[in-house]
Amino acid sequence: MAFDQNVFVNCPFDNQYRKLLRPLLFTISYLGLTPRIALEAMDSGKVRIDRIVDLVRESKYAIHDLSRLQAEKAGEYARLNMPFELGLDLGAR
Repeated sequence: MAFDQNVFVNCPFDNQYRKLLRPLLFTISYLGLTPRIALEAMDSGKVRIDRIVDLVRESKYAIHDLSRLQAEKAGEYARLNMPFELGLDLGAR
């Protein structure tokens, strides 16, 4: 996959977000670009952060949706992986 065509997508992957994720991925593809998401590589032998760093390095563009950082239920932790991935992306650039 060509670096100039890759778009790293950093967003929630739960069922509630899926109705937004599908049109986002479609739009990226429609524009002739290649969406890259952490779920594309399900190799359990590779550490997740290493997969994400690889995706960031291989992508010229990125979309970060940090709109849902709060915990879903009382007592749960907030979703801090997405701001962390944004930091990885900014640091790589």
